[in-house]
Amino acid sequence: MAEMSASPAACARSWSISEDSLKRYVFFASENCIQELLSASVSNKVGNGSDEWKVLAVDNGVEISKRRSGSFHTFRSRWLLRSVSPQQFITVATAIDAAKQWDQDLVEAKYIKDLEENLSIIRLRFGENSKPLFRNREFIVYERRETMDDGTLVVAVASLPKEIAAGLHPKQDNAIRGLLLQSGWVVEKLEDNSCMVTYVVQLDPAGWLPKCFVNRLNTKLVMIIENLKIQAQACSTTAQV
Repeated sequence: MAEMSASPAACARSWSISEDSLKRYVFFASENCIQELLSASVSNKVGNGSDEWKVLAVDNGVEISKRRSGSFHTFRSRWLLRSVSPQQFITVATAIDAAKQWDQDLVEAKYIKDLEENLSIIRLRFGENSKPLFRNREFIVYERRETMDDGTLVVAVASLPKEIAAGLHPKQDNAIRGLLLQSGWVVEKLEDNSCMVTYVVQLDPAGWLPKCFVNRLNTKLVMIIENLKIQAQACSTTAQV
Protein backbone atom coordinates (compact mmCIF):
# COMPACT_ATOMS: atom_id res chain seq x y z
CA MET A 1 0.00 0.00 0.00
CA ALA A 2 1.25 3.48 -0.81
CA GLU A 3 1.94 5.94 1.98
CA MET A 4 1.62 9.66 1.28
CA SER A 5 3.91 12.15 2.97
CA ALA A 6 4.00 15.93 2.69
CA SER A 7 6.88 18.31 3.28
CA PRO A 8 5.60 21.38 5.19
CA ALA A 9 8.30 23.56 3.60
CA ALA A 10 7.77 22.58 -0.01
CA CYS A 11 4.07 21.63 0.28
CA ALA A 12 4.87 18.87 -2.20
CA ARG A 13 3.33 15.41 -2.03
CA SER A 14 5.25 12.19 -2.46
CA TRP A 15 4.15 8.58 -2.33
CA SER A 16 6.22 5.74 -0.97
CA ILE A 17 5.13 2.75 -3.03
CA SER A 18 6.14 -0.91 -2.88
CA GLU A 19 8.08 -2.38 -5.78
CA ASP A 20 5.23 -4.77 -6.60
CA SER A 21 2.71 -1.91 -6.69
CA LEU A 22 5.06 0.16 -8.82
CA LYS A 23 5.56 -2.74 -11.22
CA ARG A 24 1.79 -3.27 -11.57
CA TYR A 25 1.18 0.43 -12.19
CA VAL A 26 3.94 0.73 -14.80
CA PHE A 27 2.84 -2.45 -16.58
CA PHE A 28 -0.75 -1.20 -16.81
CA ALA A 29 0.23 2.34 -17.90
CA SER A 30 2.74 1.11 -20.46
CA GLU A 31 0.17 -1.21 -22.10
CA ASN A 32 -1.83 1.83 -23.18
CA CYS A 33 1.32 3.63 -24.33
CA ILE A 34 2.38 0.63 -26.43
CA GLN A 35 -1.02 0.47 -28.14
CA GLU A 36 -0.88 4.22 -28.90
CA LEU A 37 2.61 3.80 -30.39
CA LEU A 38 1.55 0.86 -32.56
CA SER A 39 -1.51 2.78 -33.75
CA ALA A 40 0.64 5.79 -34.69
CA SER A 41 3.08 3.57 -36.59
CA VAL A 42 0.41 2.19 -38.93
CA SER A 43 -1.77 5.28 -39.28
CA ASN A 44 -1.53 6.95 -42.67
CA LYS A 45 -4.48 9.24 -42.00
CA VAL A 46 -3.23 12.72 -42.83
CA GLY A 47 -5.35 15.84 -43.15
CA ASN A 48 -6.46 19.00 -41.41
CA GLY A 49 -8.84 17.53 -38.81
CA SER A 50 -8.00 17.86 -35.12
CA ASP A 51 -7.45 14.10 -34.79
CA GLU A 52 -5.45 13.69 -38.00
CA TRP A 53 -1.71 13.84 -38.58
CA LYS A 54 -0.55 17.05 -40.25
CA VAL A 55 2.74 16.73 -42.13
CA LEU A 56 5.19 19.44 -41.09
CA ALA A 57 8.22 18.44 -43.12
CA VAL A 58 9.66 15.72 -45.30
CA ASP A 59 13.43 16.00 -45.43
CA ASN A 60 16.07 13.48 -46.46
CA GLY A 61 13.57 10.63 -46.25
CA VAL A 62 12.23 11.63 -42.81
CA GLU A 63 8.56 12.60 -42.38
CA ILE A 64 7.64 14.70 -39.35
CA SER A 65 3.98 15.24 -38.51
CA LYS A 66 1.82 16.29 -35.58
CA ARG A 67 -1.74 16.11 -34.33
CA ARG A 68 -3.65 17.70 -31.49
CA SER A 69 -4.01 15.48 -28.39
CA GLY A 70 -5.64 17.35 -25.54
CA SER A 71 -3.73 20.51 -24.58
CA PHE A 72 -0.51 19.51 -26.33
CA HIS A 73 0.44 18.32 -29.77
CA THR A 74 1.76 14.82 -30.34
CA PHE A 75 4.70 14.69 -32.75
CA ARG A 76 5.60 11.75 -34.96
CA SER A 77 8.63 11.07 -37.09
CA ARG A 78 8.98 8.14 -39.53
CA TRP A 79 11.87 7.05 -41.67
CA LEU A 80 13.43 4.08 -43.43
CA LEU A 81 16.81 3.04 -42.08
CA ARG A 82 18.73 0.94 -44.57
CA SER A 83 21.24 -1.77 -43.67
CA VAL A 84 20.39 -1.45 -39.97
CA SER A 85 18.44 -4.17 -38.18
CA PRO A 86 15.72 -3.32 -35.63
CA GLN A 87 17.84 -4.73 -32.82
CA GLN A 88 20.85 -2.63 -33.82
CA PHE A 89 18.72 0.53 -33.85
CA ILE A 90 17.04 -0.20 -30.51
CA THR A 91 20.42 -0.95 -28.94
CA VAL A 92 21.59 2.54 -29.90
CA ALA A 93 18.31 4.31 -29.04
CA THR A 94 18.03 2.79 -25.54
CA ALA A 95 21.71 2.93 -24.50
CA ILE A 96 21.32 5.70 -21.93
CA ASP A 97 25.06 5.90 -21.28
CA ALA A 98 25.47 7.05 -24.88
CA ALA A 99 22.26 9.10 -25.11
CA LYS A 100 24.14 12.40 -24.93
CA GLN A 101 25.72 11.55 -28.30
CA TRP A 102 22.37 11.88 -30.09
CA ASP A 103 20.59 14.32 -27.75
CA GLN A 104 23.05 17.10 -27.05
CA ASP A 105 20.69 18.89 -24.62
CA LEU A 106 20.81 15.92 -22.25
CA VAL A 107 23.12 16.38 -19.25
CA GLU A 108 22.48 13.11 -17.42
CA ALA A 109 20.57 9.86 -17.95
CA LYS A 110 20.57 7.40 -15.07
CA TYR A 111 18.78 4.19 -14.14
CA ILE A 112 16.93 4.57 -10.84
CA LYS A 113 15.46 1.07 -10.65
CA ASP A 114 15.16 -2.07 -12.78
CA LEU A 115 11.76 -3.66 -12.16
CA GLU A 116 12.19 -6.46 -14.68
CA GLU A 117 14.57 -7.30 -17.49
CA ASN A 118 12.51 -5.21 -19.89
CA LEU A 119 11.12 -2.64 -17.44
CA SER A 120 13.12 0.20 -15.88
CA ILE A 121 12.76 3.57 -14.15
CA ILE A 122 15.08 6.28 -15.50
CA ARG A 123 15.93 9.89 -14.65
CA LEU A 124 16.63 12.28 -17.52
CA ARG A 125 18.17 15.67 -16.68
CA PHE A 126 18.67 18.67 -18.94
CA GLY A 127 20.92 21.60 -17.96
CA GLU A 128 20.75 25.38 -18.00
CA ASN A 129 22.41 25.50 -21.42
CA SER A 130 19.77 23.28 -23.03
CA LYS A 131 17.23 24.67 -25.48
CA PRO A 132 14.34 26.60 -23.81
CA LEU A 133 11.91 23.68 -24.06
CA PHE A 134 14.19 21.51 -21.90
CA ARG A 135 16.24 24.05 -19.92
CA ASN A 136 16.68 22.96 -16.28
CA ARG A 137 14.08 20.22 -16.74
CA GLU A 138 14.17 16.69 -15.40
CA PHE A 139 11.92 13.74 -16.12
CA ILE A 140 11.35 10.55 -14.10
CA VAL A 141 10.15 7.99 -16.64
CA TYR A 142 9.50 4.30 -17.10
CA GLU A 143 10.92 2.46 -20.08
CA ARG A 144 9.34 -0.78 -21.27
CA ARG A 145 10.78 -2.83 -24.14
CA GLU A 146 8.66 -5.44 -25.93
CA THR A 147 8.93 -7.63 -29.04
CA MET A 148 5.64 -8.21 -30.86
CA ASP A 149 4.69 -11.54 -32.45
CA ASP A 150 5.74 -10.31 -35.90
CA GLY A 151 9.17 -9.23 -34.65
CA THR A 152 8.36 -5.53 -34.38
CA LEU A 153 10.25 -3.91 -31.50
CA VAL A 154 8.44 -1.38 -29.29
CA VAL A 155 9.95 0.83 -26.60
CA ALA A 156 7.42 2.80 -24.54
CA VAL A 157 8.63 5.73 -22.40
CA ALA A 158 6.48 8.04 -20.25
CA SER A 159 6.66 9.94 -16.99
CA LEU A 160 5.52 8.52 -13.68
CA PRO A 161 2.88 10.52 -11.78
CA LYS A 162 4.57 13.37 -9.90
CA GLU A 163 3.78 11.93 -6.45
CA ILE A 164 5.30 8.53 -7.29
CA ALA A 165 8.30 10.19 -8.97
CA ALA A 166 8.90 12.35 -5.89
CA GLY A 167 8.93 9.27 -3.69
CA LEU A 168 11.50 7.55 -5.90
CA HIS A 169 13.74 10.56 -6.53
CA PRO A 170 13.21 13.95 -4.81
CA LYS A 171 13.27 16.90 -7.17
CA GLN A 172 16.34 19.11 -7.10
CA ASP A 173 15.70 22.69 -5.97
CA ASN A 174 16.77 24.28 -9.25
CA ALA A 175 15.05 21.77 -11.51
CA ILE A 176 11.62 21.90 -13.13
CA ARG A 177 10.05 18.47 -13.32
CA GLY A 178 8.34 18.05 -16.68
CA LEU A 179 6.02 15.32 -17.88
CA LEU A 180 6.68 13.08 -20.86
CA LEU A 181 3.03 12.26 -21.51
CA GLN A 182 3.87 9.54 -24.03
CA SER A 183 6.82 8.69 -26.21
CA GLY A 184 8.63 5.76 -27.71
CA TRP A 185 9.86 3.82 -30.69
CA VAL A 186 8.26 1.31 -33.04
CA VAL A 187 10.84 -0.46 -35.22
CA GLU A 188 9.57 -2.79 -37.96
CA LYS A 189 11.83 -5.30 -39.66
CA LEU A 190 12.04 -5.07 -43.45
CA GLU A 191 13.91 -6.98 -46.13
CA ASP A 192 17.65 -6.54 -46.68
CA ASN A 193 18.27 -6.15 -42.95
CA SER A 194 16.63 -2.72 -42.94
CA CYS A 195 13.89 -1.28 -40.73
CA MET A 196 11.11 1.30 -40.63
CA VAL A 197 11.35 3.52 -37.55
CA THR A 198 8.50 5.50 -35.99
CA TYR A 199 9.14 7.82 -33.06
CA VAL A 200 6.27 9.47 -31.17
CA VAL A 201 6.47 12.09 -28.40
CA GLN A 202 4.01 14.23 -26.45
CA LEU A 203 5.55 16.53 -23.87
CA ASP A 204 4.42 18.86 -21.08
CA PRO A 205 7.62 20.69 -20.10
CA ALA A 206 5.97 22.33 -17.03
CA GLY A 207 6.80 25.85 -15.95
CA TRP A 208 5.93 28.82 -18.15
CA LEU A 209 6.99 28.74 -21.77
CA PRO A 210 5.60 30.49 -24.85
CA LYS A 211 3.24 28.10 -26.62
CA CYS A 212 5.35 28.35 -29.77
CA PHE A 213 8.25 26.65 -27.94
CA VAL A 214 6.10 23.77 -26.72
CA ASN A 215 4.58 23.11 -30.12
CA ARG A 216 7.83 23.39 -32.13
CA LEU A 217 9.29 20.16 -30.88
CA ASN A 218 9.74 19.17 -34.52
CA THR A 219 12.99 21.16 -34.72
CA LYS A 220 14.46 19.05 -31.94
CA LEU A 221 13.17 15.87 -33.57
CA VAL A 222 15.10 16.68 -36.75
CA MET A 223 18.32 16.96 -34.76
CA ILE A 224 17.70 13.77 -32.75
CA ILE A 225 16.81 11.72 -35.83
CA GLU A 226 19.87 12.79 -37.78
CA ASN A 227 22.17 12.01 -34.84
CA LEU A 228 20.50 8.66 -34.24
CA LYS A 229 20.81 7.68 -37.89
CA ILE A 230 24.55 8.39 -37.75
CA GLN A 231 24.99 6.41 -34.53
CA ALA A 232 22.91 3.44 -35.74
CA GLN A 233 24.66 3.24 -39.10
CA ALA A 234 28.06 3.45 -37.39
CA CYS A 235 26.99 0.60 -35.10
CA SER A 236 25.88 -1.45 -38.11
CA THR A 237 29.17 -0.85 -39.92
CA THR A 238 31.15 -1.90 -36.84
CA ALA A 239 29.08 -5.07 -36.45
CA GLN A 240 29.83 -6.07 -40.05
CA VAL A 241 33.59 -5.68 -39.68
